[in-house]
Amino acid sequence: MSDASIAAATLPIVESDEHRMMRESVHGIAAEFGHDYFVEVTRAGESPDALWMKLAAHGFMGTTIAEEFGGAGRGLTELALVEEELSAAGLPLLKLLVSPAIVGEIISRHASAEQQARWLPGLADGSLRFSFAITEADAGSNSHRVATRMRACERGYVLSGSKTYISGMEDSDLVLVVANSADPGARDGRSRLSLLVLDADARGLERQPIATAIQAPEQQWTLFFNDVEVDADRLVGAEGDGLATVFDGLNPERIMAAALCNGIGRYALAKAAAYANERSVWKGLPIGAHQGVAHPLAEAKIALEAARLMTAKAAALHDAGAPAGEASNMAKLLAADAGARCLDQAIQTHGGNGFADEYGLADLWFVVRLLRTAPVSREMILNYVAQHSLGLPKSY
Repeated sequence: MSDASIAAATLPIVESDEHRMMRESVHGIAAEFGHDYFVEVTRAGESPDALWMKLAAHGFMGTTIAEEFGGAGRGLTELALVEEELSAAGLPLLKLLVSPAIVGEIISRHASAEQQARWLPGLADGSLRFSFAITEADAGSNSHRVATRMRACERGYVLSGSKTYISGMEDSDLVLVVANSADPGARDGRSRLSLLVLDADARGLERQPIATAIQAPEQQWTLFFNDVEVDADRLVGAEGDGLATVFDGLNPERIMAAALCNGIGRYALAKAAAYANERSVWKGLPIGAHQGVAHPLAEAKIALEAARLMTAKAAALHDAGAPAGEASNMAKLLAADAGARCLDQAIQTHGGNGFADEYGLADLWFVVRLLRTAPVSREMILNYVAQHSLGLPKSY
């Protein structure tokens, strides 16, 4: 990586007018829907189509897509801003993390010109939604254990195997699948990962919902690939080079997860501060006047601002083409912890009301708690930092 690209990764202390106007625009759209909309579509088992298309109509789904394909040609900094503002309004969209961020980045960087012309305009205008299928029950965080196999056939490839905890298949048009093209009998046991784009309704692709405690519009699915035939022109990047390709989508995934948690943290603290200023039960003072209430909220606010700063740093590094793995992992860990802390303290501030539906807090708990475990666990982030940042021996 050149010194010039690293030097280009600037992080302004004062946000630009353009970014402030973007925040105001996203906030205005989110305010039209509100957290009640998020709850309603979740309980009805529906997708937030109206919100998705309203954002797309204002160009926010194509934030990082090149202008030649109908996008805004901006960076992950701006897309993370969109995710944070939505989440700060009580509308965290996991699909934004997957479709425009992970898949959009991979296709923009590694797909052929024909593939980009086929899929990027739909990503930009919101008419195409992707899921991303990498997780397997027996692989965990070890990508070299990916067992979903692809083998060559006359048409192109045949996929067989399964994936689990795949988000948002219920409203996806396409799914980007990570498969192993290595010979099952290879002595070194190493994977040769490749990426294939499948239609969500491809023949031989079956799906089964996974019941979870997460209250979000995006459902979780187990996918079964029963000798699914895939055309050769659906291979993204070079065959067998998928591991490097996937990592170009994983840093954006971590940054977007951090932005989502940061937004939930802001949402929770805003509600907690308002409640603590209004609620009065002792000596006619609002409960926020008591340090037992005020100090935990203040500490949560400090943790949140630290997480937001690291998220901005990670996005700036990524957009400049500089190494962003360390910052992206740190941002995700800090933000997931801070978001959970803010939400938990907001619930505590509300007392029993924190668990009542009308206060709109407890229903977000498992969304933010999920992101302490996925898309990469705290433990694997700590392994990464220990090994790559501190030079300690590999521990796994």
